[in-house]
Amino acid sequence: MSYFTWKEAGLTADCTSLEAMAARFEEAASLMRRMADRGFVLQQNNGDQRITHDDAEEFQSWGFVNEEPAERQLTLIQNLDP
Repeated sequence: MSYFTWKEAGLTADCTSLEAMAARFEEAASLMRRMADRGFVLQQNNGDQRITHDDAEEFQSWGFVNEEPAERQLTLIQNLDP
């Protein structure tokens, strides 16, 4: 399952007004709702928040970097030679 770890570290750190902070929160909320509508889910893992998706192609289409270990990202290819 493709995932990345969510670490909020200053979503509004560069905002200069309450209005700017509100707009930033609204943008983030809208994005998260769209992600949820497309099948992304939030999972807790050892104190981390991971945003996951069962479909690796959908995950990649959003431009996210998959943090799953390399051996878990491999697809088994059957030997088709007789």
